[in-house]
Amino acid sequence: MSRHWAAAIPILCVVLVALLVPVLPLADPLHIDVARQLAASSAAHLLGQDEYGRDVLSRLLWGARTTLAVSIAASLLACIGGVVLGLVGGTLRGVTELLTVRSMDVILCFPPLLLALLVVTLVGPGASTLIPVLAVLYLPGFTRVVYAGVLSLRTADFVEAVRVLGGGPLRIMLRTILPNIAGPIMVQLSLATASAIVLESGLSFLGLGVVPPAASWGLMIGAARATMVQAPLLLLWPCLALVFTIFAMNLLCDAVRDAMEPRTQTPRRLRDRLLPGLFRPSPAQLLQIEDLTVEIVAPSGPIRPVRGVSVSVAPGETLAVVGESGSGKSLTGLAAIGLLPDIARIAEGDVSLAGQDIRRATPNALRRLRGAAVGMVFQDALGSLNPVHTIGAQIMEAIAAHRRLPGTAARREAVRLLEEVGIADPQRRLSAYPHELSGGMRQRAMIAMAIANDPRLLIADEPTTALDVTIQAQVLELLARLRRDRGMALLFITHNLPVVAEIADRVAVMYAGAIVEEGPAADVLDRPLHPYTRALLESVPGLLGRLPEPIGGTVPMPNALPPGCLFAPRCGYAEAACDTAPLPLVTARPRHRTSCRRWKEVA
Repeated sequence: MSRHWAAAIPILCVVLVALLVPVLPLADPLHIDVARQLAASSAAHLLGQDEYGRDVLSRLLWGARTTLAVSIAASLLACIGGVVLGLVGGTLRGVTELLTVRSMDVILCFPPLLLALLVVTLVGPGASTLIPVLAVLYLPGFTRVVYAGVLSLRTADFVEAVRVLGGGPLRIMLRTILPNIAGPIMVQLSLATASAIVLESGLSFLGLGVVPPAASWGLMIGAARATMVQAPLLLLWPCLALVFTIFAMNLLCDAVRDAMEPRTQTPRRLRDRLLPGLFRPSPAQLLQIEDLTVEIVAPSGPIRPVRGVSVSVAPGETLAVVGESGSGKSLTGLAAIGLLPDIARIAEGDVSLAGQDIRRATPNALRRLRGAAVGMVFQDALGSLNPVHTIGAQIMEAIAAHRRLPGTAARREAVRLLEEVGIADPQRRLSAYPHELSGGMRQRAMIAMAIANDPRLLIADEPTTALDVTIQAQVLELLARLRRDRGMALLFITHNLPVVAEIADRVAVMYAGAIVEEGPAADVLDRPLHPYTRALLESVPGLLGRLPEPIGGTVPMPNALPPGCLFAPRCGYAEAACDTAPLPLVTARPRHRTSCRRWKEVA
């Protein structure tokens, strides 16, 4: 957050000066000295004197106080009113929505400046008139922002949970929805304040804003226009003050936006800003995840189901991420391609995919990556395939997203892909709907869509779940063959550790959102160094009829993690030291890391 505070320093300095004006040793801004009209700068008047002999510096600083007071007061009034109208209208709906939200459309029908001119002309100029007028002008913007946020959250699971618990509309609005839309509201507030500064100065320049002899930058610019030939500096000083303040407000707007937008929280080096791409080396790792922490917004506070995950996948390599349900495997995979759900965000860490910073990538850049540089196979093929489109139409759609091929050529390519993934009679299957295929064939069709544009990395999220053992083996063999023939890398997500024995080069074992062991597949499977890894291996049937041994207990919830080692409550090797600070990953063997302090006994 330090760089965000740094961006706020210029506007804070302007505000501080405006607040301290009454106690600063300044000349009286209203004192007229006709004998010294348009006098140049002197020791007593550093910026000279205006057309009435008044001190320019004093009026400039008092003008900052007037301009900021009007702009901030109007923006805060609009913010409070817009939050109330947007929350009430979006939550209660019906007639209330019509009266609170739809009524704002009437105000939006009028051009803002013309509406302000009309009201000020009818009521009369002055700060007391200008503040409510500006507040009304910016009220629809706040109302629409809040209303849109309420609509996006109104049916969210955590909001429904509060309703199920008996929470009333007021509690839902103030305790559940409002904290989740605070970010856009703050951004809108900073933008409205910057706009109000410009509008107030424009109205004062026209003589319809602040009333003379009060100091205002708009009044100073309007008065200096008549004397700009004799004393051009009188026009320069208020213009500079206005430009500096607007730039300072823009910096604040950018800082607020960056603070509220997760993709832009990672600062770039100065050289990367000035010469982007010139110093960027060719990535040795196709996928590089460093200290990844995923945060989910919840009514009780943020929850972090993934914390401090660091993994990498080299070109042509297979990394298996293994763990029980709820360990954070799928969220890690989704974060790698920028597909986290709306309520989740990358709170910390960096994700680099094919040399592209996922957190800073634009939506268009992410779309170009997905399906081309990286493909993904989801767990539920039936739920992931569109039930109203044929298999061929969906594969051709995946091709068309990144390649311009005529219809006949795209169809031939779809047939070839179905042949490559081992679907018999591909010409006929091309016209089949998802429900007409078996589970194994649907999964193969999903793989065909994922590799349609020859991606360099394939992410397979539990691709063998709900398939029988024979089909599982076929799918694993298919993935291994595709990796070998195409030279692509593979990130394989599964809860079944023995499944990866024949396919993975390296294994990362996740538990409760963190990696507890990572190393070469042969070492992790044959000589595990963490009790959780050993427990996973023992929880599946072994050779010679050995019965599986279930892991006692359950994976802790992300909002109720135990102190110290996360696996300690379920671990037979736990000791008193395990309940203190958790141990980070340490290298116990070459390229083999573990977070267990008793790894020697486990081995």
